[in-house]
Parts: sequence; C-alpha cells; structure tokens
Amino acid sequence: MSYIFLHGLGQTPDSWNQVISNMSFKEETLCPSLPEMLHGRECNYENLYGAFCRCCQREPGKIDLCGLSLGGILSLHYAAEHPEKVKSLVLIGTQYVMPKKLLKIQSAVFRLMPAKAFASMGFSKKDFLQLSGTMADLDLSGGLSGIVCPVLVVCGEKDKANRKASEELAERIPNASLRLIPGSGHEVNRQAPARLADVLEGFWKK
Repeated sequence: MSYIFLHGLGQTPDSWNQVISNMSFKEETLCPSLPEMLHGRECNYENLYGAFCRCCQREPGKIDLCGLSLGGILSLHYAAEHPEKVKSLVLIGTQYVMPKKLLKIQSAVFRLMPAKAFASMGFSKKDFLQLSGTMADLDLSGGLSGIVCPVLVVCGEKDKANRKASEELAERIPNASLRLIPGSGHEVNRQAPARLADVLEGFWKK
C-alpha cells in the first residue's frame, strides 16, 4: 500500500517533509514531482493528468491519495475516474470547478513575476501560465457522486479562496468529512505541518 502526497503549483515534493516527519509510516509514502512527471512533454493539464494516472497505475494494489491545490485537483480527478484503485482520498484546499476569476488573478501575478522566481519550483514561468490557461474550463462536478472511498476534505481556516469549495466537496462526495485547520492559510502542509499530520493519521487509522 502506498500513500501518495501530491504538492501544489508553486511547491515541490519537499513541501511535505515536515508533515511526513511527524507521521508513523514514513517508509510507505511517495511524493512525486509534478514537473518531473511530464518527462519533457508539453506542460498542460491534459498531459499532467495523464502522467499522474500512469504514476498511480504503476503502484501495486490500492493507493491512498493526499493532494493540495493542484495536487488535490489531480487526485480528485483520478479518484472519480478510477474508484477501484483508490482506497482513500484527502483533498486540501481543492477546487472542483475552476474559478475563472481566481485563475485570471493568479495568471496576472505570474506575468508580473521575474522568470528567475520560478527556478526553484520546477515549472518555468511559461509552464505556469500555460498550465493555468489549460485548466480554465475544468469541471469535475459530474464525477463526485462516483467516488466511493472514504474522503477527508481539509482547508485552512484562513483560506477564504478555497473554503466554500471545500465545504461543497464535503457535502457532495459520499463518505466525505470536512476538517478546518485553525490559524492556517492555503498551504497547510507548510503552515501547520504537525497539525495536518495528526489529522491525516487520525483519518487513515480509522
């Protein structure tokens, strides 16, 4: 059994280090890199999702998925299309219908940032802009009712941009529950790693 942690856009696999260090089953975790998954393919959502599907299918047996933001979107998409493969699902600060206004603001911020600011994130500035553009029409609402595994929806208490979507996901997905992380914003894995680790262990031990 594998616990797969998928980071958000602007993060790296190391963004999970403090969370995993507080957990009791470190040896069973995988933290793939989103940019490296593409293996030189054009950076768009379709290619990234396809690469993630192949990554999951290589794992023997069922998998436990935990994704934040973009990682949560990919995990949600996969669980909806491959319910037989997913044992449990954790969605952190995750949207299921892309908020076009938020994506436009995000893209505007990316355009203002110097190219060198993206160097440590794996994706180039061009990749960030292209990926955001290809996600604009993404709508996963049709597959929510088909997710049959236990689901934990997590959102930082201060993450106003994603809290409504998190509440809706917890209502619309069967066997889903919602946990708000006090004092945390969007990047719960960086801002409240010990608290998040406790929540995850409690969920998975059930």
